[in-house]
Amino acid sequence: QVQLVESGGGLVQAGGSLRLSCAASGRTLNSYVVGWFRQAPGKEREFVGVISWSSGSTAYADSVKGRFTISRDNAKNTVYLQMNSLKAEDTAVYYCVATTHGGVRVANYDYWGQGTQVTVSS
Repeated sequence: QVQLVESGGGLVQAGGSLRLSCAASGRTLNSYVVGWFRQAPGKEREFVGVISWSSGSTAYADSVKGRFTISRDNAKNTVYLQMNSLKAEDTAVYYCVATTHGGVRVANYDYWGQGTQVTVSS
């Protein structure tokens, strides 16, 4: 089992920045892909981006590419989502996820955090 706990959500003005953290515990993450999904009100959950724990390679949704950056701290077993140039449409609950499979489908991800709210005011 992998436990994921997010933190860092909040209210920010459009154009601003926010950093989310995801602390992982329970298993060594060397074979895992860890990342983020989000769900806006009335919409389905959507892929944001992921990082390979072993290689550090990343992948992002087109909607956030160039604005969001995922990184990891191996010593702290923590993944970060740095969000810059935030837009009102980035408003959502952000979920930390982990899987050994990868991909952009919700069903591919075995482990989910409880979510943290990000609200961007325009």
